[in-house]
Amino acid sequence: MTFPVVGMVGGGQLARMTHEAGIPLGIRFKLLSDTPQDSAAQVVSDVVIGDHRDLATLREFARGCDVITFDHEHVPIEHLRALEADGIPVRPGPDALVHAQDKGVMRARLGELGVPCPRNRVVADPADVTAFAAEGGGYPVVLKTVRGGYDGKGVWVVDDEREAAAPFAAGVPVLAEEKVDFVRELAANVVRSPHGQAVAYPVVESTQVDGVCDTVVAPAPGLGEELAGEAQRLALRIAAELGVVGHLAVELFETADGRVLVNELAMRPHNSGHWTQDGAVTSQFANHVRAVLDLPLGDPRPRAPWTVMCNVLGGDYPDMYQAYLHCMARDPRLKIHMYGKDVKPGRKVGHVNTYGDDLAEVRERARHAADYLRGTITE
Repeated sequence: MTFPVVGMVGGGQLARMTHEAGIPLGIRFKLLSDTPQDSAAQVVSDVVIGDHRDLATLREFARGCDVITFDHEHVPIEHLRALEADGIPVRPGPDALVHAQDKGVMRARLGELGVPCPRNRVVADPADVTAFAAEGGGYPVVLKTVRGGYDGKGVWVVDDEREAAAPFAAGVPVLAEEKVDFVRELAANVVRSPHGQAVAYPVVESTQVDGVCDTVVAPAPGLGEELAGEAQRLALRIAAELGVVGHLAVELFETADGRVLVNELAMRPHNSGHWTQDGAVTSQFANHVRAVLDLPLGDPRPRAPWTVMCNVLGGDYPDMYQAYLHCMARDPRLKIHMYGKDVKPGRKVGHVNTYGDDLAEVRERARHAADYLRGTITE
């Protein structure tokens, strides 16, 4: 029996956890990684070290792969088109992925589709930012480089034209958006296969600290059934309209007047879906593998009433393994997921999942474990 080979471009923790999800299915993985020390390169047996921006490297890597998918969204679109011309399935394909690579393209397309978004447009210079601000009642304004930003990088909240100069120093187009007065951030995670089957996970609440995802609660507490369904339908529609194959995370703002606005798109497994590893019947990683191979998708429903994910960030306590004794003894139901990364302040090095019937208790267990592993608490 011959099992397929999934080629994963990018060696980070998303590739590591996607590989883990394919192991029970007998799926073979081939990895294109920047270095042998990358998170996924430590656990995948077939690793190619190379530059994902080099077409020759990508073509050599793709040999023997049945499908190509991604840990990140930074492979040049023209290279992906070349791989498709060579007969290699690329999932998600370049026509979809460009909307996750380029915020300007994404906003333009979502506008064409009538998807609710913050007011926005690409701006030419600081004076143009001031003009954009004036159109909506003035500063502050959110500025984003159209390419390359993540975890709060490439994003500025500016209060005047002088501050608006900084984003243009990067030499790439800049997108201006209204600063939304939102109640909280939500995420709708869906998975879609090539033949159009799709599943939607419960909408979650996502809390950011300094631009980095800190805590995810599934399902989002207090979210009405009607608005939750609207968010899921919106994510499923975006996936279908853009032709996404695999996992799509739609990050949303919930407004005070009961609407949802699309903030960002990610076409790969996503931090807001890490809770599914232990809290859903089928994880985002397992369903991403199924989708890119066009296998029937798995059940996305939750296993428990509440699941909480907290990211473990690096701090001043480098030996996290020593903290396992306390965390595991205190909470035998705790699930720890570490990425094999060197501990650096503020760096995502792992996450914890907790689940149960009482949200306050589940939240406290996750927060305690993440803080203890980081070393910010000692008891």
